[in-house]
Amino acid sequence: MPILVVGSVALDSVATPFGHADDTLGGTAMFFTAAASLYDRVNLVAIVGDDFPEADLNYLRSCNVDLDGLQVSPGKTFRWGARYALDMNSRQTLFTELGVFADFHPVVPEAYRHSAIIFLANIQPQLQLEVLEQTSAAASTDEEAPLVALDTMNLWIDTTRDALTAVLRRVEVVLMAEEEVRQYANTPSLRVGARQIFELGPKLLVIKQGSYGALLLGADGSYFAAPSYPLEDVRDPTGAGDAFAGGFLGALAAERARGRALTLSDYRRALVHGNIMGSFACEDFSVNRLRGLTPADISARYRELVDYTHFEGSWRGETH
Repeated sequence: MPILVVGSVALDSVATPFGHADDTLGGTAMFFTAAASLYDRVNLVAIVGDDFPEADLNYLRSCNVDLDGLQVSPGKTFRWGARYALDMNSRQTLFTELGVFADFHPVVPEAYRHSAIIFLANIQPQLQLEVLEQTSAAASTDEEAPLVALDTMNLWIDTTRDALTAVLRRVEVVLMAEEEVRQYANTPSLRVGARQIFELGPKLLVIKQGSYGALLLGADGSYFAAPSYPLEDVRDPTGAGDAFAGGFLGALAAERARGRALTLSDYRRALVHGNIMGSFACEDFSVNRLRGLTPADISARYRELVDYTHFEGSWRGETH
């Protein structure tokens, strides 16, 4: 079931204590696409400049990706640079050069407008709304309506809160980092923050916790925690959250392709896939670790994570 993603494609220059990489593939939509295309076809809507490397276009062409929605405009591709501290949790942004992305307005091709899953990657909420107005999500109320998910960041909570709230009212799944949930809801409690978000209309909230894993909370009161995969070698955490989203929604697309309604168990397994793809992304710069991954690689890490976290359902001190 095709996944429509709208977001940024960039050229990143990143330095960490373990190396550096210049002008490499990056951007919210790029990391998502590199991960999700390992599960199902991705319809990519984004913009790059006419300086975008042909080698990178060829990589995208080699993936399970439709590029009819990728605009190539005269000018420079969005560029971003950062340096990470030793703990890899804090970073300093060195530069942000929007280039052609500054004037980007997404144009969703007709063939994409009925995609089964729509992911509004971390871009301005106004652009996310523009996407929704061009898809079947604008009017669908029946069982065939697409699954719409969004990601966001603290900047949009600070500067465009009303527009973000308008988007939240129109999606089913929300992905946020835990500090963003607290910021949006103005509360230290994730459960209270989730309840405020559910009151707007979403049915599921995915709370990303970085190296600690992720939580899945439902408007029905359901709760599930998936730990991160224990990595030995973290070279660059850039894009891990977007790769997480790619694994999460990619796994859901694969399940939905079987022609049945998604269950809570499907969402829980998908959360584990999100953690897995986020872990792969951290093992190298850019999308380098995601290139060449096979279903066998993903399955092996999935089985490992299940083994690491399995425990029996009862204990000796349990009373009856």
